Amino acid sequence: MSKSELPRPTEAELAILRVLWDRGPSTVREVTDALQEARGTGYTTALKLLQIMIDKGLVQRDDSAKSHVYEAVAAAETTQRQLVSDLLERAFGGSAHQLVLQALSAKRASSDELAEIRVMLDEFEKKSK
Repeated sequence: MSKSELPRPTEAELAILRVLWDRGPSTVREVTDALQEARGTGYTTALKLLQIMIDKGLVQRDDSAKSHVYEAVAAAETTQRQLVSDLLERAFGGSAHQLVLQALSAKRASSDELAEIRVMLDEFEKKSK
């Protein structure tokens, strides 16, 4: 793992990161409230996970106020790109072709999504010429 790469987050850590990406810097209570309905995550579980995530370098904590505020270290796109890159190498032997084929066959893309994918492919093709 290079210095710029963060450790791969677990599923529970990704759920917390999604909350932080969506809401921005948040307290443990705010994270818990966001996760409670979907995952049933309690306050102490969220707090423990956030502490682990600090140690891993996934989040940072601002403890200047009474309630500590947590923030994701990396942007969503950075983490997603890193996870896809890891999956690409581990599961598809580096084949972007196979990754895209499997992704599109695993879940049906809407017409709008397919149109956006076509635009992106055209842009990538222009850049590679």
